[in-house]
Amino acid sequence: MNDAATPPAQRTPDIGFWAAVRFWLKLGFISFGGPAGQIAIMHAELVERRRWISEKRFLHALNYCMLLPGPEAQQLATYIGWLMHRTRGGLVAGALFVLPSLFILIALSWIYLAWGTLPVVAGLFYGLKPAVTALVVHAAHRIGTRALKNGWLWGIAAAAFVAIFALDVPFPVIVLAAALVGHLGGRWAPQVFALGGGHGTAARSHGPAVIDDHTPTPPHARFSRARLARVLAVGLGLWGLALAGLVLTQGLDSALAQMGWFFTKAALLTFGGAYAVLPYVYQGAVEQHQWLSGAQMIDGLALGETTPGPLIMVVAFVGFVGGWTKQLFGPDALFLAGATAAAAVTFFTFLPSFVLIFAGGPLIESTHGKLKFTAPLTAITAAVVGVILNLALFFAYHVMWPQGLNGRFDWVSALIAMAAGVALFRFKLGVMPLLALCAVAGLAAFLLRGS
Repeated sequence: MNDAATPPAQRTPDIGFWAAVRFWLKLGFISFGGPAGQIAIMHAELVERRRWISEKRFLHALNYCMLLPGPEAQQLATYIGWLMHRTRGGLVAGALFVLPSLFILIALSWIYLAWGTLPVVAGLFYGLKPAVTALVVHAAHRIGTRALKNGWLWGIAAAAFVAIFALDVPFPVIVLAAALVGHLGGRWAPQVFALGGGHGTAARSHGPAVIDDHTPTPPHARFSRARLARVLAVGLGLWGLALAGLVLTQGLDSALAQMGWFFTKAALLTFGGAYAVLPYVYQGAVEQHQWLSGAQMIDGLALGETTPGPLIMVVAFVGFVGGWTKQLFGPDALFLAGATAAAAVTFFTFLPSFVLIFAGGPLIESTHGKLKFTAPLTAITAAVVGVILNLALFFAYHVMWPQGLNGRFDWVSALIAMAAGVALFRFKLGVMPLLALCAVAGLAAFLLRGS
């Protein structure tokens, strides 16, 4: 009743915790399309429709997540959940982003190993892959129109695309180069790198948000060295206890202990998304530890591409197949072995992401609106647009030329991808209806040609 008289510094976000839980659960089931698509869904829901957070605060959080190793979309959900409802909000948002995908992948991995490749499933995947390609292109367009406000930022995006597509420059190098350009540009041309600056921002304002541009940082999100030390201690403690538990119960050379250590390292190398770390995972899981075969790894990637959640969730498939193959609990408990390994791998892969958000979030919150901090992040976002475009071309190449450029052109996949693009750009079709229609079209085409 007295809210109008309450000073802005005393107001708290008027977002119910259980309303947020329901949204994060929904997001976990509809987060298709890789990080670009997932970030686009969050922007549409949280910034445009629900107005829980403003455009600038959303982009500021996204820029930080882009700097971190790990899945940036899951980290962004964790960050926003933490900002709204403290640590429990971040834990719920980050966990619900992953758990639906984990359960779905455990089920699909079980079907894959127990019954082999089913024609119906293969047909559904045949239609889903071009749909995912269209989703990534559409998301790149949405993020690009939001982030590329002037010619300089377009130039950074173009340079990043050329660097990764033509020159095979590692993603961390692109990030560092973009940050350096932003740092220097923030000094010499501040108007170019102002977060959310340039033309168009005011015209596309979505109205006031609960967490708006000038909403004061809530007490739990303010930086303190004591809090940072607590977060690091808890994170390292959980990691150490989990790994020690596997070593004590399974043995130092056991598959579970090896998976815990290996996927901890993989989690800290995932700069630039899942595709940046997949060669490392392939080398370790297939060639070194032989948890699965190369063909199985490719099949797992297809499952990861067509299920909700971060693409790096393919590691759950790797863990399931590895636990099943190594018969961790004997030949009569193959499903239990696979599910246990998948859960363990997921824990070690995502624990660093939670620690990085809870530890670094308060520091990042203290920098919003300060150009010397935001300019490098604005440049990084522009560079990532170019990287996402490269990912879209990667998808398109593998979908339309499944046997390589010397093989046949898959015109059916190309038609499905084009139709999906028209549905997204022209008719604004939602993600779930699009995926359902493309899956049915793929199944029909697959069965009609008798493959």
